This record gives sequence, structure tokens and C-alpha cells, in this order.
Amino acid sequence: MSQMLWNPSDERKNSALITDFMNKLPIDFESYFDLHKWSVANLETFWSEFWEYSGIIYSKKYDSVLSNPVMPGAKWFLGSELNYAQNLLSGNPDQVAIISTGENRQDQNFTFKDLNVAVSKAQMGLENLGVQKGSRVAAFVPNCVESIVLMLATSACGAIWTSCSPDFGSQGAIDRFGQVEPSILIVSNGYSYNGKIFPLDEKINGVINNIDSIQNIICIDFVDVNCTLNHESVISYNELLLNNSLTPNFVQVPFDHPLYIMYSSGTTGPPKSIVHGVGGTLIQHLKEHQLQCDIQAGKDRLFWFTTCGWMMWNWLVSALASGATIVLYDGSPSYPTLGHLWDMAERTKITHFGTSPKFLSACSNIGLVPKDISDLSNLKSVLSTGAPLVPEQYDWVYDNIKSDIQLSSISGGTDIIGCFLAGSPILPVYRGEIQCVQLGMDVQSWNDAGESIIGESGELVCVKPFPSMPVKFWNDNNDKKYHSAYFEDFDNVWTHGDYVKITESGGAIISGRSDTTLNPGGVRIGTAEIYRSVENIPEISDAIVVGRPNADDVEIVLFIKLNEGIRLDSKLSDQIKTLIRLKNTPRHVPKYIFEVRDIPYTISGKKVEKAILSAILGEKIKNKDALANPESLKEYSNLQF
Repeated sequence: MSQMLWNPSDERKNSALITDFMNKLPIDFESYFDLHKWSVANLETFWSEFWEYSGIIYSKKYDSVLSNPVMPGAKWFLGSELNYAQNLLSGNPDQVAIISTGENRQDQNFTFKDLNVAVSKAQMGLENLGVQKGSRVAAFVPNCVESIVLMLATSACGAIWTSCSPDFGSQGAIDRFGQVEPSILIVSNGYSYNGKIFPLDEKINGVINNIDSIQNIICIDFVDVNCTLNHESVISYNELLLNNSLTPNFVQVPFDHPLYIMYSSGTTGPPKSIVHGVGGTLIQHLKEHQLQCDIQAGKDRLFWFTTCGWMMWNWLVSALASGATIVLYDGSPSYPTLGHLWDMAERTKITHFGTSPKFLSACSNIGLVPKDISDLSNLKSVLSTGAPLVPEQYDWVYDNIKSDIQLSSISGGTDIIGCFLAGSPILPVYRGEIQCVQLGMDVQSWNDAGESIIGESGELVCVKPFPSMPVKFWNDNNDKKYHSAYFEDFDNVWTHGDYVKITESGGAIISGRSDTTLNPGGVRIGTAEIYRSVENIPEISDAIVVGRPNADDVEIVLFIKLNEGIRLDSKLSDQIKTLIRLKNTPRHVPKYIFEVRDIPYTISGKKVEKAILSAILGEKIKNKDALANPESLKEYSNLQF
């Protein structure tokens, strides 16, 4: 068993919402794992009990909890009617709901009362432009309070929201928004990143010229830059809100009414347009925030470094429904320094700090010690996603941020707008392990024969339905793409595409995407196993690994970005291979190691092994607009083996 790094105090466990939830159930539970076992054996009872506990606001209660309990096709809470925005806007009117900040921006506080009034005015403005139930509203916007106001106003109307961050290229936005034919396009005039202002009119005009369905454009003046848009109907955000409305009109919709259209990364083909429903999104996020993260109304402040193009933005915003204060940040996480976000955590009294392994590694690599530069006494939890945390990062968090803190590595994705694996405030944290499988999610690791396995890696599957499954894919005749995405490997079982080991302690270790799993000599190796070995070598800044087909086998190819002043030589190459062999097996040792200038990532911060493999094989690389640094791929195309 891995080393225990944190164990919650009795006080912490006794005051947790999950403990309160368990105490209200008619059954006694000895542990989290007893509760989880019960929750998946009694899905309808668990979800109906949580519906009551969470305080969901609705106008019509459900007739049944789960109808047709198979995947795909399961129907949750039939007969119920509710509104997503109404649930998010129900907090204490005088409590701060949102703290909005960013590069070179002053903190702005907005109470729940302020938010209700702004949403009411925005809703009337949207309705005057023809937005109604089922309309699509697309947003090409930064992470600011105006974006949340417009999303909530869209939801209040019963319309559907879809968004991209402004660092996408025009084609990336066209590939996404063009599929769903929005009538409204919301934009900002520009955005700031790394100390620079980027105007957006050229990108926006590229989108406008290629999507004929856009009837009106709403523009947020976010930075001090001119913005000339080639459209006959351009309305400023302030102008949209020029009306006397003070109370939103929350249009009631069925549980599975579309709320969001989200997009897969699109690095290997056209992005999938994934439709998530009002009720599934709401109840899943309420459960994750309250029972897994212990976010308590009026007490906690949640931050996640995200853009509006990543599902963690939607996840962050939903915390309003649990009565939390959310903190928005737009800009670079390292400008003007990597200490900037830790200073923000002190200043805004963040209790739950959401980040990524990449950011934590960047802090570690420069010797930053957050607890020495910022007062983090309010911090209860550090959450991380986007990639697996390596064991050394667990050590770094407890040594450099805080010793008494819940480190929650979480794993799920856009496909479920939530998590399969997450934290629990009543469980210990073990080095290198995600704490647990989420309540109500029957997640297992399966081998190729479809057998559940413990202590070894296999496919991450979910064998029973859950409320936040996509309602559908947009424009997917007979659900063919939907079925192909999740249900081709095992009948009626969700296959997520991750390679996972469920540990003896009940935790989990993600080894990487199963579709990028390396297979030298027929032995399956998760990419994360190699990343864990190399990313804490002092000379290495970043790394990415792929499996290059060669005859009837696969050769492991490792690409490393080195710290300034370091060059790859035979000594360092041998050191890397030796360390990989010692920490893993001889089969993990790469055939080739190349030094590269940069590692390509998606805009949402995920490594793109498939794009690199295409580059080194001379194949066409699809949807480069999904990448944050597509120019980096040219170097890979020119490598000689």
C-alpha cells in the first residue's frame, strides 16, 4: 500500500456534509466504501435521497427516478421540471457569489442579489432578440462575470449555451459553433494573456463570415482595444442590460432538457458536439461539490484555473447552487509570476484551489514554496485535473503548500461533465492515488475479457447508468456517434477511454488514455507510468511519449523539453533510461529520446500524443485550432529515426 500523506481529523470528518448525509440515511455505514457499495447497488434510492438532501429547486417533482435502466437509453427523474439558473441563483442575497479578477484587473465582488438583477436584465435583453426555449447561444468569451451572467440568462430562458475560449482560432470556433447553428454569438473585444492584449475582431469576423445562422452579436468590452465587427446587429453588453427587469423568469424544463453543448478536444477528428441536460448536470455537480469536495454554503470559496472552453468552467459555476462563492480568473497563471495565483488565494480567502499537474510542476521547477509567500490558512483542499498527478507532486503539495490539506486528484471529463474518480473529505490521501470512486458511479477496471480486476491496470468502465450521461450528440442520426464513442467495446457498459488501476485501498491510479496506451511486445503500458518516472528529473521541464509502429511491434519514443542551459547528451539519456527501468520495467525504456523545444498541448491543457504520432508518421494533423501551440508540431515532423 502507498504511503499515507494525510488523514482527516475527527473534527473534519464529523463536520463534513457527507457525514451529515450518511447520518440522515436509514442505514448505518462503517465507511465511505460501505456507502459507495450501497449507492451503486441501490441507484434509485441513492439518487432520490440525494435529490432531497441537496435541496434542488423544482416546480414539478419526478414520477420515477430511473426508467429503462440500461446504457444507452436510461431516463432519469421523468416528470420533473426545473430550471438550472434558478438553482444557481438561490443563494443568500447578501452573500458574495462571485469574485472576478484577472491580469491587471481589480477584484470585483458580486452578491447573489447583484447576480439575480444582472441575469434578469440580460434575460429580457436576450428574449427581445428572439431567444427562447431551445435556442442556441454561442459564446467566444473570457472567464469573466459577464460571461456567467449571459450563460445564466440563457439557461433562465430554457435556451442552450455553448462556449469556446478566445484563444481558439477562428476555424476552431467554426468547427464547433458551426455544427449547432447559434442565433446569438457573444464575444469580447479582446483579452489579456501574459501581459499582452490580444484584439479579437479578426477572429470574430472569420466566425461571422462562416456561420450564417448568427442573427445578433453581443460584445463585452473586456479590454481597452478597438473592435470592428462585420455584422449589421452588434449590441454591447451594457446596452443589452438597459431595461427595468429585476427578477428573472425561470422557464421550467424537463430534467433532460439540453443545457450545454460541449465539445471533445477535436485533436483526432471533428469535435464531437456533446449535449448535456439541465438536471443531470445539476445533480451530478451538486453531489460532487457537496459530498466529494465538502463545499458548504456560506463558508467556502472555490477557484479553478480554467477557460470558458473547458468543462471545469461549467463545473466551477455550478458551485453557486451549493451556496459557495466562486473566484474567476482570466489570464496567464504565471503572469507576472507563478506566485500570483497563490497571492490571489490569500487575498480572496480561497478554501478550494483548483489547478493542474502542469501548474504544480512549474511551481516546483522554480523552487516556489507557496506557504512561504502567501497566507494559505483558509485553504482546505487542493484539487487537480487535466492529467494524472505523479507521486512526487503529492510530496511537493504537502511539503510546500500545507501539511493539513485534502489533495484531490480528480478524473472524468467533458463526456460526463463531471468525474468518475475524485476525493472524499472523510478518507485519507495516499501518495500517488486518487482517493476513491464517486458515489453513485459503478466504476470498475476491466481486462480485455470484461472481468473486473483489482491491483492491475485495465479499461475504466462504468457498468450502471448515471444522471450526467450525455442526453445525445448534436445532429447524430440514430445515436450512431454516441454509441460508437462509449459502447462499442462492451455491450451496455460505458467505456471511458482511460487506463486505470483500482488499488487494494479503494483508490485509483490513472495510467493515461487507453487509446494512447503503449504496446511494446504486446504489453500494455500507460503513458502516465513513464511521465511519473521522468517529470521529476531536475533537468527535464516537460515530456511526452508515443508508441511508433515498426514492423509488427511498437517502439517507445520519448520527447523531452529541457530546462534552460541543459542539453541532451549520452550521459543524460542513459540516466533517463536507467531511471525508467528502475521505476518500471525494461519494456518501459524508450527506444528513442529526442530533445524538443516545446511540448504541444490543447487549449484546455492536455498533452496531445496522437497529434505527435501523426506528425512523426507524416500523417495529416487534424484540427490544429484545438492546440494552444500548434507551431510546435513542425519540429516533430522533421525528426529523423
